[in-house]
Amino acid sequence: MPKRSVLAVMFCFGFLTLAHLSGQQAPGSAPAVSAQDRAAIEALVNEYGQALGLCRAEDYARLFAAPDGYFASGPRGKVEGHDKLVALVRSERHCNDNSERHPRNIPPSIDLQLSGDRVIGRASLANNSGHYDDVYVRTAQGWKFKSRNYLSPSEEAAKLTAQDFIDIRHLAGNESGQFDEVWTDAPEGKRFQSAGVVIAPSPGGATGRAHLKNDAGLYQDVYVKTSQGAAAGAGNH
Repeated sequence: MPKRSVLAVMFCFGFLTLAHLSGQQAPGSAPAVSAQDRAAIEALVNEYGQALGLCRAEDYARLFAAPDGYFASGPRGKVEGHDKLVALVRSERHCNDNSERHPRNIPPSIDLQLSGDRVIGRASLANNSGHYDDVYVRTAQGWKFKSRNYLSPSEEAAKLTAQDFIDIRHLAGNESGQFDEVWTDAPEGKRFQSAGVVIAPSPGGATGRAHLKNDAGLYQDVYVKTSQGAAAGAGNH
């Protein structure tokens, strides 16, 4: 059974530079987002908190652009497409225990910047609970999430960014189709846990874990940051 015990990769740590949205535009900055679009994006972010907090899985999935809009986090991996997004919400702890369901208080994104035909933004959570790095796109059904990447306080402390996670997943082969989803047993049946490469911060970089399809083994990777760009090192099989 093949096993890649350690894969050392190099990646550059980058930072999203987000222009603060205000009534005026600084010289040389990206074009401002219109007040109308800002209001629509803030409404989208608010709907996200409503759907997630109240466990409205179908409503949650519809907030993402079809067919490949996605949510991503270190523990959950990249959760892409309607069915997986529905499964994600249904697997949330507060949707499966006796916790009171209530809308999540997620402040609207106040940092927005046009980037071609999309808008990038950041929504910081209260009580130092991390933040979301978002990409929003306009669709026939209005503004949707193209991607929503959650960064936890520990990931922020490790100086990891959403782009770092994207780069790591690419280097690890997340889009190759070789990795399986992870589901756990629950009283109501199988419950979604993660998709593809799961990433955690570590001293000097990050670690990753991915299950191969058809019970073919487990990849456990180590990622290190350098200033040399992105490259894959040797792995054991």
